[in-house]
Formats: sequence, structure tokens, C-alpha cells
Amino acid sequence: MAGDPARFFCAEAARERGDGLAGTAPHGRVWVLIEHPGGWPPNGFEGLGLEPALAARVFAAAQTRRARILLVRRPGRRRATEPRRWAVLHHDDRGAHRQTWGTWEADADLDGVVNALHSPGSTGHPPVVLVCAHGLHDVCCAVRGRPVAAALAARHPRLVWECTHVGGDRFAANVAVLPDGVYYGNLDAASAGTTLAEYLADRVAATHLRGYTDLPPPAQVAVAALLARHGPAARHAYEVVGTERADDGWRVRVAGTPPHPALSEVEVRAHRTAPHRLTCRGAAPSTYLAHEAVAVRTLRGPETTLPPQ
Repeated sequence: MAGDPARFFCAEAARERGDGLAGTAPHGRVWVLIEHPGGWPPNGFEGLGLEPALAARVFAAAQTRRARILLVRRPGRRRATEPRRWAVLHHDDRGAHRQTWGTWEADADLDGVVNALHSPGSTGHPPVVLVCAHGLHDVCCAVRGRPVAAALAARHPRLVWECTHVGGDRFAANVAVLPDGVYYGNLDAASAGTTLAEYLADRVAATHLRGYTDLPPPAQVAVAALLARHGPAARHAYEVVGTERADDGWRVRVAGTPPHPALSEVEVRAHRTAPHRLTCRGAAPSTYLAHEAVAVRTLRGPETTLPPQ
């Protein structure tokens, strides 16, 4: 990305430092998407200017479900005749995906969001692909995110939306596939196309994976380490079956489906980094907890079928 050498860009700095992606996906199982094609305020939904009582109801309902609210828009220009849409996306404990969609013209129409947060929704919807392009929150998200959104939308126009802040500005361009809860980072137009094509073929690779949002950071790192060692796998090919705290980190046991190892153990350690500027807007240096897989052991290999006696 070309830029003024005197200006700080958090994504460039993170790449120069070699900040690790694995284990950085924020936790989440429920998301609220509200289409707003105009300019997005820095603080997203809270600055949208909705009728205060309604905004409070939506926010309170989202908090009850620990849902994240994101503003979305289609890449490129939106025709004025198209109704704005909202959605509530659920990823349950068994990996099932449910979605509820609606449209809104007046603020009161968003009451449907409150109702949808308390109902399971329906299955059978295609995935939602979000590309963070929230420029007023962080310039790297816009500069790196918008070309990725445009490239992906050219191939998958019904799936792709630009969205407000998803976390991890320094990993821009960030892509979240929902409600599967798969976060990718450090993407450009070419790598995003390849990564999404792999995902749609039910193959998740470790290269750009930040993590799965239904897992805590040590477990995200463990799964990423297995994907790096054994190659891409389906989203639910690995299941974390146990996490044990050790003096210097965690031992994470992960069950796999053939042809992947039936049971593996990954040692994960964490360390507090030196202070760095982590966002374009944040001038004060901050530390963060970085997780790393330091050992991977196969406890049981792929299941085999014995020949008849």
C-alpha cells in the first residue's frame, strides 16, 4: 500500500513486526447486521442516530444474547429503490446456522431485530461474507478492505457486504464468514479470492486464518496449528475436546475426522508483547496477549478399517 512515509499505518506496522494471526478472532455466536449505505460514524451503531428508545431496545436485546451489532452495505453504489435489510445470524453449540432477515425503511421496522434475537431463525441460507471497510474507525480497514470487498463481490455479489469494525484493525483486510464464525486477516484481493473459494469448498486453510469465533484463543491456535501441519480441512473437521491449564500455557486436545488425526494434543503458550501502536487512530502504544503453538503431538492417527477376518 503506497502512502505518506510520515504517516502511520497499523497494518503495515503489524506485518513488519510479524504479528501472528492465530487466536485473534473475537468471541461470538450471534450477530446483528443493519444495512446503512451512507457514511458510517466512528462508533458504528451507537452513532447511527436512531430514535433513542428504539436504539436502546435493540442494544439491550443484543447484549442479552451477547450479539455483536454491525452496520453493513453492499460494495459499490446502492440503488435508492432497494429496501435496506437487517439480519440476525446464529451459530449454535452444535454448529448449526440459523438466520432471520427483514427490511426496514423507518426506525420502527428495526423492532423486528429484537424479536429475531429471541427466536432461532431458519436454516438453509447461504453464508454471509463481511469485509471490514470502516474507514472512520481505522484507515487501514478502508484502504485495504474496500478493494477486497469489490473483488469478492465481483465473484459472489449475493454473499458479500462491507461492514463496520470487526476487530483487529492491524490485520486488514479482515474478512468474517458468518454465521460460521470464521475470521480471516492479512488479505488482499488475490488471496481473499482464493481463501473464500477454499472456504466455499469446505476447506479452511491456516494461512490467513485468525480463528473460529466459538473457540477461546488457545483453542483457536490449536486448531490453526493442526491445519498448518496436516493441511486444509472442513470447518468442523476438528473438535476441541479438552483444554488443560499448564504452568506455562495450555494443553489443548483436539479430535479430528479422517483423514486427519483422530486425536492430537497442542501445547499453546501466551506472552505479553512489548508496547506497540496497534491501530491507526490510537497514538498510545499498547500491549496485547499473543498466543503461539509450541508443540503438536498426534496421540491417535486416522481411524482405519480393519479387513474382515
